Amino acid sequence: MSSKRPNQLFRNMPAKVAAIPMVVTALFIFVGGTAWTVVYSFTKSGLLPRLKWVGLDQYERLWGTNRWLVSIENLAIYGICMLVLVFVIGFILAALIDQKIRFENTIRTVILYPYALSFVVTGLVWQWILNPEFGVQGIVRDLGWQSFTFNPLYSPQIAIFGVLIAGLWQGSGLVMVLMLAGLRGIDQEVWKAARVDGIPTWKTYIFIVIPMMRPVFITTLVLVVTGIVKIYDLIVAQTGGGPGIATEVPAKYVYDMMFQAANLGQGFAASTMMLVTVALIIIPWAMLEFGGKRRV
Repeated sequence: MSSKRPNQLFRNMPAKVAAIPMVVTALFIFVGGTAWTVVYSFTKSGLLPRLKWVGLDQYERLWGTNRWLVSIENLAIYGICMLVLVFVIGFILAALIDQKIRFENTIRTVILYPYALSFVVTGLVWQWILNPEFGVQGIVRDLGWQSFTFNPLYSPQIAIFGVLIAGLWQGSGLVMVLMLAGLRGIDQEVWKAARVDGIPTWKTYIFIVIPMMRPVFITTLVLVVTGIVKIYDLIVAQTGGGPGIATEVPAKYVYDMMFQAANLGQGFAASTMMLVTVALIIIPWAMLEFGGKRRV
């Protein structure tokens, strides 16, 4: 046993040596930067960071600010709707494409194409589509329906749903591809056995196929949720946070505090809260994926 351990230690040594710069970079930049942000969130940093401790004052001020509370509310509305709808749409599209339809590659490429675009491009495209003068509303009115109204981005009560439409358009393709990969990994014998037993297709999906795709669903969940938490580009390009603060989100609040209001302490506190949110998602996922596996 003792002779095998040194051999295992020096196995693939060139690859391990080559990985050292990456590991050091990750520890220094990512872990160090995160720790630096958390530490300075407890200080009264303004235009420049300074170690003037104020305890939890920044967090108390943060949660007492209406703009931050609105951003949290918007993120919750956008996040819940996005999470539910993108999974439903993505899975349905994947299930349809999995039926070996004609022109599958073309259809799959068309659906996935929006994901290749940046959020800035997506935001600008949907800003134009939802514009009441020359977008959907303008086109329908030109056709004769003068009473038709569809301008979600200009109504504070529903503006976040206008952003949601753009987010679904871009994100559904990625979920579709992940779900399709999971469906293609299901053994065909499962489908044959379900047909022999006379199980309806929809029951086969719900009670057999979806439970078998648990790892795919968990991975997709992590990707989608982390994307929701850090949403920024789409908001800035499509609405700029408006009308008013109707589409304000935490990431935009952090940026504005740090680079416009010159209030680094408040920005650090807000970004720390975002970090905690992501950690609450990643840690349970890691425990589910790796914690329960026992080495034999």
